[in-house]
Amino acid sequence: MEYEDFINAVALRARVSTDQAATLTRVTLENLGDRISAGQAEDLAYQLPDGLDDHLRRPRRWEHATSYGLEEFVQRVGDRPDVDRALAGAGVRAVLTTLREAVTRDQFEDTVAQLPNEFRQVIEPVGAGGGRPPGPYSPHR
Repeated sequence: MEYEDFINAVALRARVSTDQAATLTRVTLENLGDRISAGQAEDLAYQLPDGLDDHLRRPRRWEHATSYGLEEFVQRVGDRPDVDRALAGAGVRAVLTTLREAVTRDQFEDTVAQLPNEFRQVIEPVGAGGGRPPGPYSPHR
């Protein structure tokens, strides 16, 4: 998957502009990089297109992955000054769903295995195409 394809998929899923999708993608991947192990972040980055991989490779704020759940993850994305807080939940869901499509199944499963099960609940089922009913972090709730 190319950079533009990734951003366009996030924009479509989150129902935002491509500029907003690029910001949501960057912030979500940066937070994901802090949430998973450094080795897993590097493995995942290796499979992402140029322009996205560096968001996982940036210097970590902490030496080890930090442990927190989905609600705090979404809050951390929404707390960033360049993110519209109302779009954070839909953005996280869109980025994680698109990430699943952009990397190998094993790589995605290895990543999600480092996260609480609640993260799986916001990832659209394969082939859903954005037509999933609104979930707990949907802007249409």
